Amino acid sequence: MLERSAVGATHPWHQVQLDGVSLAYNDEGDGPAVICLHAIGHGAGDFARLRQQLRSRYRVIALDWPGQGNSGTDHTPASAARYTDLLMRFLDALAIERAVLLGNSIGGAAAIRCAAAHPERVRALVLANPGGLDRGGARGFARVVTALMARFFAAGARGARWYPRAFAAYYRMVLSAPAAAEQRARIVASAVEIAAILAQAWTSFGEPDADIRALAPQVSCPVLFTWATGDRINQLSRCRAAIQQFPNERLETFAGGHAAFLEAPDAFESSLTRFLAELADSGECARPN
Repeated sequence: MLERSAVGATHPWHQVQLDGVSLAYNDEGDGPAVICLHAIGHGAGDFARLRQQLRSRYRVIALDWPGQGNSGTDHTPASAARYTDLLMRFLDALAIERAVLLGNSIGGAAAIRCAAAHPERVRALVLANPGGLDRGGARGFARVVTALMARFFAAGARGARWYPRAFAAYYRMVLSAPAAAEQRARIVASAVEIAAILAQAWTSFGEPDADIRALAPQVSCPVLFTWATGDRINQLSRCRAAIQQFPNERLETFAGGHAAFLEAPDAFESSLTRFLAELADSGECARPN
């Protein structure tokens, strides 16, 4: 069994064929749909605890992006644009008319793209350190960082002997809080398997279309930003101006390096529950999918 399988959708998972790719996903509960979209190199297992917390009131769906978790490989390189296309196909395949999208990192960028292009399909966004909002766009600081990271992961894909240990050190920074230790260990164990996907994604982060700041004013739905403030790459200070361009945004901060729902789960779940309750009070989460 591939190491990445342990990071992804948990047994029993479902599978759907979309554009030549087999995507694995978990689907639990009844009620308004909440779709969970993981960071690059992660998997649906990131949301296992959250599914348990929400499934009595919501239909909680968490998918594995291609080449990650228990999903098959893709014929198209990893990018937020590709994942947006797959997300729309996924919603159609499951006959989900409207959903709350909860996205982390590249998953957050895909969620923003979806909400801007298809507002009728998105009830609300919950964004955990989403990509594409850095004040430098795809230039300067961001371009240097993305190029360096792409080279790092490409070396891992080529089998560099030093890579597994370096990746482990890197992930102690990415998921820095003790609460994320178990999932971090699973991700670290899959380091070599996911290196090529990570290299593809980080290459895409340096492309001009990775800058999605211009989409912010087009996102009319309620948006809850849940920022892990220890993120050294996707820094809140560099994204705050873009966040403020979303017409209906709320920003809440948490301890951690990249994923508040893994690193500060109690606080995150409290914030998310309040946000979803407010949507229900407004009638937004009371309608069928």
